[in-house]
Amino acid sequence: MKSVAEILRAKSHTRLFSVEPTTTVLEAALLMAEKDIGALVVLQGGELVGIVTERDFVRRVAALERSAYATTIEEVMTSNLFVVTPRDSNQYCMQLMTEKNLRHLPVLDDGKLVGLLSIRDLVRDITAEQESLIQHLEQYIRGA
Repeated sequence: MKSVAEILRAKSHTRLFSVEPTTTVLEAALLMAEKDIGALVVLQGGELVGIVTERDFVRRVAALERSAYATTIEEVMTSNLFVVTPRDSNQYCMQLMTEKNLRHLPVLDDGKLVGLLSIRDLVRDITAEQESLIQHLEQYIRGA
């Protein structure tokens, strides 16, 4: 079972993209499209205050019947965050994401933001673990 730290080290890109609470939804959406990402962390004074995802845009902006030009991230972001640490396991993260219907988990180490874990990262990691186990078992069965 891998730790969050190991999964983050294996990611192809580890750069975090962020916005401030006063950023407009349109600006954030354009950044997400440009970087081909599905979520942004929201920082205020360097501190994590929320996360905003494509789903937030669709569900909350539409529900507010607001314009993406006039709506700020603060109005649509998720601020009641579930977070993990680099020491947590992939299994714990998958359980948390499944139970809470999450697609992204900020990773904090001693209160400092060090990464963002996506459901895709976890699925990729768990799939690789399963494939490795299958290969090992096949070799064992063949007596290799």
